Amino acid sequence: MVTMSDVARVAGVSKMTVSNVVNNRPGVSDPVRRRVLEAIQESGYRLNVNARTLKAGRTGVIGLAVPGIDQPYYGMLAVHVIEAAKAKGFHVAIEQTGAAEEGEADAIAQSHKLQLDGLILSAVILDPREQSQSWGDFPIVMLGERDFGASIDHVGMANEAGTRAATEHLIERGCTRIANVTGWSLEGVHVGSRRYRGYVEALEAAGLKVDPALVSLSGMGMETGRSAIHELHDAGVEFDGVVAITDSVAMGVIRGLADLGLRCPEDVRVIGFDDIAASEFLAPSLSSVAPGHRWMAEKAVELIAARLEDPARRPEEHTSPFELKIRESTR
Repeated sequence: MVTMSDVARVAGVSKMTVSNVVNNRPGVSDPVRRRVLEAIQESGYRLNVNARTLKAGRTGVIGLAVPGIDQPYYGMLAVHVIEAAKAKGFHVAIEQTGAAEEGEADAIAQSHKLQLDGLILSAVILDPREQSQSWGDFPIVMLGERDFGASIDHVGMANEAGTRAATEHLIERGCTRIANVTGWSLEGVHVGSRRYRGYVEALEAAGLKVDPALVSLSGMGMETGRSAIHELHDAGVEFDGVVAITDSVAMGVIRGLADLGLRCPEDVRVIGFDDIAASEFLAPSLSSVAPGHRWMAEKAVELIAARLEDPARRPEEHTSPFELKIRESTR
């Protein structure tokens, strides 16, 4: 087996220099770094990750588990987590859970099995208060909009405040019949119910009636947003504004309006939530709640690092800042 000493001999440098190159440490000149990398390639040297893990007690890799990497929001989140992790000296392994309890539990089990240093989990189903006996001291940070009861490190969005601000923005633009195209249910504590609460708070504060006919329980995708608009129209429900649960849903809403010959924003103003990259490039460009994606990623990685340094520290609960991105769909 080729060793680090063999690589050092081929490159004509010290074993410490080879170690610095392998671990991407500073202080090695570019010519020397290239010579070491060429020696590694020529010799066929492979880093013994298991040995390094046993020695250091860490792998330098954290996990990110999300419902689906094909969803624009989670793709954007992954980019920010990778960047934040790199700044802390971590690599990131990405897993998708399918928003299912089995998938979320498997992501935790695999993180243990692969000896990852920690896991950032966007949880839809699992509750740490019910699973704590099997999680132990493994560093986990929960993302998501559920209430975990301060039982685990958690980074969430300003769901109520963000959606209230979005609804107030439509009211300021003169909308009086504002539809809420949201998720599957308003029961329990989750992203749909929390954003609905912000919508209701804004209407009540403005003295507007909360009309159940204006609330569409559709789902979380573009097609469900489109279908919701068709259903509202077919039912004869009049509306001049739409607050969508996500930007993806809002995109479907705008498509549904176009199907019906309705113009945005002239006939109906639309605002979403998440501020995904595509929102700025739609026609019309989509107004949205920007929930501080980079801030959340950096905070989650920071919490993993803090837990590694002090496994006994108390769990922390953080809510990201947000801002309204006002674009053509509400102007």
